[in-house]
Amino acid sequence: MLGRNTRKLEIVDMSQQVQNTAAGSGISPTGPAHAGITPGTAPGAATRPAATPAPRQYVSFAFYRLLPEFRRLPLEQQRTMLEEFAALVENNDRSKLILLTYSCIGTRADVDLMFWKIAFSLDDIQRFSAAINRLPLGGYLTAPFGYLAQTKRSTYIDKLDPRHDESRSIIRPGKHKYVFVYPFVKTREWYMLSRHARQGVMDEHIEVGTKYQSVRLNTTYSFGLDDQEFVVAFETDTPGDFLDLVQELRETEGSRYTLRDTPIFTCVQTPIRELIKQLANV
Repeated sequence: MLGRNTRKLEIVDMSQQVQNTAAGSGISPTGPAHAGITPGTAPGAATRPAATPAPRQYVSFAFYRLLPEFRRLPLEQQRTMLEEFAALVENNDRSKLILLTYSCIGTRADVDLMFWKIAFSLDDIQRFSAAINRLPLGGYLTAPFGYLAQTKRSTYIDKLDPRHDESRSIIRPGKHKYVFVYPFVKTREWYMLSRHARQGVMDEHIEVGTKYQSVRLNTTYSFGLDDQEFVVAFETDTPGDFLDLVQELRETEGSRYTLRDTPIFTCVQTPIRELIKQLANV
């Protein structure tokens, strides 16, 4: 729900891959915090040509913590391990995997960094995670939190800006300094409401989000893939706007149908070379 990073990490340009995979799908980037999607085919439209299925991205938010024992190693050994770690990130195949690095140092006590990974193949996400495990540094890293999801179209209509009808199929993140990430689960009562009733609740939700144009929402779906139903990532350059947005949403009708929306992670986009300097005195 929550916009330019002065220390902006180089963003992967997957536009050619997207064009090749999604030709004719009309995919557009993720919109602001109120972005919504048109629903499925209306009754009576069965004779129309079937729409080209929008390709879906796998999205992974992987959080790591560096064990204190690492900082007791000889400095030269620390430097060598962290150099290998940085090289792995820098040598990532950008044509297959969008990889963004974020620091959580000073924002949470239980994690130090986050990798935001996006790919059209789950294998590419797994390959990078496995490569970390094979590093000497891997023996000093724990992974307290990790969330897996996919992109897909929303089932709700953004009546204020219907042009965002496919904006959640492809996400192109990393244009803002901060990202706020959390898993999200709705109550069973929500799914028992009629589609019309849910759309009415979402209309209010979307109207509030429209007021915060500095906040960009990336909604991804985890049904059957992970323990949560959604993972949401709000990008912005102004954390205070995100705070105000979340507080105002607490007062909406939709808030009563939230079962879980924690833990919340405040992440600062940080180039890997700067990030390793925060991890140890190297």
